[in-house]
Amino acid sequence: MVVTDEHSDDRTSELIAFDNTQAGVKGLVDAGITKVPRIFYTPQDAYSKDPEKNQFSIPVIDLDGIGKDPIQRREIVEKIRDASEVWGFFQVVNHGIPQSVLEEMLNGVRRFYEQDTKVKKRWYTRDSSKRVVHNSNFDLFKSASANWRDTTYCSMAPQPPSADELPEACRDILIEYAEQVKKLGRSLFELVSEALGLNPSYLNDIGCSEGLAVLYHYYPACPEPELTLGTGKHSDSDFLTVLLQDHIGGLQVLHNNYWVHIPPVSGALVVNVGELLQLISNDKFKSIAHRVLASHVGPRVSVACFFTTGHSLSSRVYGPIKELLSEDNPARYRETSVKDFSVHYDATGIGGKSALSDFRI
Repeated sequence: MVVTDEHSDDRTSELIAFDNTQAGVKGLVDAGITKVPRIFYTPQDAYSKDPEKNQFSIPVIDLDGIGKDPIQRREIVEKIRDASEVWGFFQVVNHGIPQSVLEEMLNGVRRFYEQDTKVKKRWYTRDSSKRVVHNSNFDLFKSASANWRDTTYCSMAPQPPSADELPEACRDILIEYAEQVKKLGRSLFELVSEALGLNPSYLNDIGCSEGLAVLYHYYPACPEPELTLGTGKHSDSDFLTVLLQDHIGGLQVLHNNYWVHIPPVSGALVVNVGELLQLISNDKFKSIAHRVLASHVGPRVSVACFFTTGHSLSSRVYGPIKELLSEDNPARYRETSVKDFSVHYDATGIGGKSALSDFRI
């Protein structure tokens, strides 16, 4: 819902009241609401949702053999190049993370959110400098409409929290899963480097895999899903995102002006290009808008791992990779630190324009 002056004071009061409960969207559902509050109303967009016309599907890439067979590796690199240029998204199977770890990570998310609200309040904050940040909608007071989800953010690299700083309900599996994803991330950045025509170690060497933020989301069943979204239209602010989603579905990517479903594939992880990777690749690889639908069915849970140093104090500056530039392909973006980009992204909020557009030359 677009905020007008006459309603802005009422809306602000409603946002404050919601935030002060520190119980999130789950708190609303637990209280038995049957109507979606106005702060969550989201306007329809202009893109097609007609499933009969929607014959697209994002690539599923089998990573088996990347370290054994050079020919197979080249084929995988080509698939990643095509997917990153056309879709900005792909799913990976045979990625090396055991199914048991994936399932336990999702179970850990459910354990965290389904414990007593009094316990969860220990982590509830809007201070983004904290190692663990639990709240509902990081951009609650900036975006035009709130989304039907609760989120917990954990900064797991380069300076991971101590075990006792993490929520007990998912502590052990969170540590284990982050280690597994960091290992996978380094492999993915090698493949992405090769897909850009660079040395396999290039993106790892410049720090793209140095930082890891793990965000685990909880999307309660919604009484009026047609009025809101689980997550509004946005693209990610990082270099690369690795997403674990449960069996419920609802994730969509915007492709050729269609909202295309990304169906859950057992054992698969969804990988997508972030805005910082689009920036350093000088638009060769695209960070594409995506969203999550609200649903009568739930709760839906997911775990998004963002390769970014976020708000850390790293002084490293990123711009278009010089090896990719030429007279015919000049730099399209100005240089930025990850922190400056992250601060701008957070201030912009999701659901509106891309934060990347403000860094164009």
